[in-house]
Amino acid sequence: MRATLILEMFPIALMFASPIIIAALGGLFSERSGIVNIALEGIMMVGAFTAAAVTVLLEPLTPLAPWIGLLAGVAAGILISLLHAIASINMNANQVISGTAINILAGGLTVYLCQIIFHQQRTRSFSNGIQKMTVPLLSQIPIIGKAIFIENYPTIYIAFFLVLLTWFVVYKTPFGLRMRSCGEHPQAAASMGINVQRMRYFGVLASGALGGLAGGVMVLTADIQYTQSSIHGTGFIALASLVFGKWNPFGVLGAGLFFGFSTALSLYAKDITFLSKLPGEFFYGLPYVLTIVALILFAGKSVGPKASGEIYESGKR
Repeated sequence: MRATLILEMFPIALMFASPIIIAALGGLFSERSGIVNIALEGIMMVGAFTAAAVTVLLEPLTPLAPWIGLLAGVAAGILISLLHAIASINMNANQVISGTAINILAGGLTVYLCQIIFHQQRTRSFSNGIQKMTVPLLSQIPIIGKAIFIENYPTIYIAFFLVLLTWFVVYKTPFGLRMRSCGEHPQAAASMGINVQRMRYFGVLASGALGGLAGGVMVLTADIQYTQSSIHGTGFIALASLVFGKWNPFGVLGAGLFFGFSTALSLYAKDITFLSKLPGEFFYGLPYVLTIVALILFAGKSVGPKASGEIYESGKR
């Protein structure tokens, strides 16, 4: 594989990796607090629809429409994740079933809203999503500058920043220690005066915010409108990245980049001699095959928070 081809793949790989990383970080917050959130796919769908719809409606009025759309996607993600929080924390519902219900709800809800607002089963196309940018000075760095800092989407840098921010909050602050204690042994945390329900609410709502942001990032960089297939399983790949990355922000970053490059490979396979003879469908399915393989190989070796998925009972010892 030519070095120039790898450099060409970098921006595309980073574009696909960004929403995976952001959504997986959302899952990290939720599971570290003790709530399994397999609703990332549905949250991303709601965030993507909201971001695309707001962008379409506002772009005649302001050039900041895509960024306002991203913020709207964050708000929508928080709102839909609130359903999961109420069901899982207040009503002690099974967390897997609650997340599955939200995934199903999101598919029908977004198409229904598209029909009401745009009179079709998708949003209208937006003229301009988030635009690529070149970072001055950093773009002059040999090799790295061309790969990362020239004509890339700013959402890539947002994803990198969120990895650092998540690491700092989860591992370097008293708040993060309290949140992790709720995902490991909530009864012990409660005995120290920690409000377990409040911490778990934060985890789920943070997951919703990042999931909504990830959906908005995906539709505004890799697409021109929202359709029901815009997310096409990326939320589940984000969950696999969370397991693959062992519930660690930097592990999530590495896993997200791995899946991002596997997706980019489907676009560049025809330019690689020893892969060009394989059918294109093989590469389109490659990210999902690798997701299954990664889970088979690493799921048993990855140990998540002990109390993740367990219903919190204050009287339990």
